[in-house]
Amino acid sequence: MARNNRRVVVTQRFFDEAAVAYLEAAGCEVVIADLPPGQADGGLDHDELAALLSSAQGWIVGHAKVTRFLLMALPHLAVISRRGVGYERVDLEAAAELGRVVTIAAGGNDASVADQAIGMMIALGRRFREAQAQMNAGAWSILTGSDLYRKTVGVVGLGRIGRGVVQRLSGFEAEVLVATSRLDPEYAARTGVTYADLDALLARSDYLTLHAPLTPATRHMINAAAIARMRPGAFLINTARGGLVSDADLLAALQAGRLRGAGLDVFESEADPALQPVTDALIARPDVVAAPHAGASTREGLARTNMIAARCVVAVLNGENPPAECVVADGRQPVGQGA
Repeated sequence: MARNNRRVVVTQRFFDEAAVAYLEAAGCEVVIADLPPGQADGGLDHDELAALLSSAQGWIVGHAKVTRFLLMALPHLAVISRRGVGYERVDLEAAAELGRVVTIAAGGNDASVADQAIGMMIALGRRFREAQAQMNAGAWSILTGSDLYRKTVGVVGLGRIGRGVVQRLSGFEAEVLVATSRLDPEYAARTGVTYADLDALLARSDYLTLHAPLTPATRHMINAAAIARMRPGAFLINTARGGLVSDADLLAALQAGRLRGAGLDVFESEADPALQPVTDALIARPDVVAAPHAGASTREGLARTNMIAARCVVAVLNGENPPAECVVADGRQPVGQGA
């Protein structure tokens, strides 16, 4: 693509100067969307996105819905580059059929999200939120908590983030059970993890942490029936996708004392605003540690994902292939195989 025809629109916040400089050095005009305070691109409708992207060849996107209808309205858009690793809001089939490339920032935020998952386990076990609330109220009584040390931790999903969590748990001498469809005996031998099915994880885990993609098969994998099979007093951590958990069922379990607490960075209300009252009730609870889908949002993690997203855009605009692990849809002819 000609270097004078490279308009890249960024609809994500916290896009740093180094990533902008990289794009500009590659001949791109960079336009960063001016979103209202507190609004993410996931709140932009079709018409707003179409207007922003009307002359764009590259799009660095967060959580906006990328529909077939939108792509058809943007014939010049060559590459959709997610600054993140989830892509359930992108119509990959339409992108491929319409000749577009969709990429993710694979490897950029793994460490940041894995750190957050471990941090939530510690915060829940040691009751940090409850203790500080009591101190703020003038009561300095000691609340007894729970160790992560030598506990049983169930990890659902063994992608990059799941493996990062397993690596960090080794320092706590935890017994780690893993539910995954990708069994790797060499990895198990090297790390000491034990592969098990989900029912075994539910029954045995003191901490259950989710690192699976959201698919029709995984939606509501943690519901009332699954929670009933969990070890009483266990902790649930979800830093993956809100739809993996039925938030209403989780709220009921916490209210009933079935679980001891939950660490939540993602919520069903992100996709379904009608569920906002459930989210509000969850985050108000003293036994819930919550964040607003911020697991990847460290300065370091954002810098890594920004640059990966930018490099993917430039590769496509140059007629090259982005790193294979970043490509989730490619409607172009293979590089080097012209018509």
